Amino acid sequence: MSNTVASHGVDHFVPANVSSDVITVVGRVLIAAIFLLAGLSKLAAPGYTVGYIASVGLPFPGLGFAIAVAVEIGGSLALIAGYQARVTAALLAAFSIATALAFHNHLADQNQFIHFFKNISMAGGLLQVVAFGAGRFSLDARRG
Repeated sequence: MSNTVASHGVDHFVPANVSSDVITVVGRVLIAAIFLLAGLSKLAAPGYTVGYIASVGLPFPGLGFAIAVAVEIGGSLALIAGYQARVTAALLAAFSIATALAFHNHLADQNQFIHFFKNISMAGGLLQVVAFGAGRFSLDARRG
């Protein structure tokens, strides 16, 4: 039989003292980190962020700012804690795709191209949480 995750499980590929549960929580923290940092950076420079939102032609940039901060900070903290992880991950995935389409849609520009597909990749990782849940080390698991 081949050395694949399907034939041996994750535990075959990681040290014996690291379980899938640990990998799951580390994965949640790592994917949430970019949202938390982005939300905090928006709070540090609200005028810049509102101006940037307005510059791409979106209506109600102040409201967009508030929504972005709430989604990024609230969503990242909920994902880290594993609270309503499937719903939170779905919301963050949709947010990632929406921001890719709204802010990184000039794909001829290499920087925009990279940011667009970074957002799409983040959505893909978040969909793994939607599919498989938060794991044992989460508030969702404690609630049953």
